[in-house]
Amino acid sequence: MILFETERLYVRRYRSDDEESFFRINGDEEVVRFIRPVKSRTESNAFLHENIKVYKEGSVIGRFAACEKRTDKLIGTFSFLYLSGETDFHLGYALLREEWGKGYATELTKQGIAYFFEKTAHGGVYAITATENSASQNVLLKSGFIKKEPTENYGKAIDLFYKERNPKV
Repeated sequence: MILFETERLYVRRYRSDDEESFFRINGDEEVVRFIRPVKSRTESNAFLHENIKVYKEGSVIGRFAACEKRTDKLIGTFSFLYLSGETDFHLGYALLREEWGKGYATELTKQGIAYFFEKTAHGGVYAITATENSASQNVLLKSGFIKKEPTENYGKAIDLFYKERNPKV
């Protein structure tokens, strides 16, 4: 099931046969260094199957596979998750190292925002980055997010970003 497409990519639900690619993302210390601790293959497989169980028809919540249209290769992950409680959402992404620098993160983020607003009635969506993750901060700013106040998450300094559905001019 394809959730949304960009010019070069499509985003779909993960499947059980995505274990290898999912591990290449979650088992790579450089890819996840600003997101979460690296996972072993066993931990990654369990994490994949936990994520698959979250999918509900009509819901945007979850982690999804980002795939290149031309090759059908899984190149990363894209997510809509609860920020706090069940009222605020944040989007996120991670790409395999060999896919960095191709503009995929911005492409996914911009179309992901459009998808989120099309499928929900929420007035906005958040994104969070580690304070030192300037690459992701640049992606968010290029995608129309506004930087909010720095905060903490699990004892780590993070920057909070917000994209309003209909920003005031």
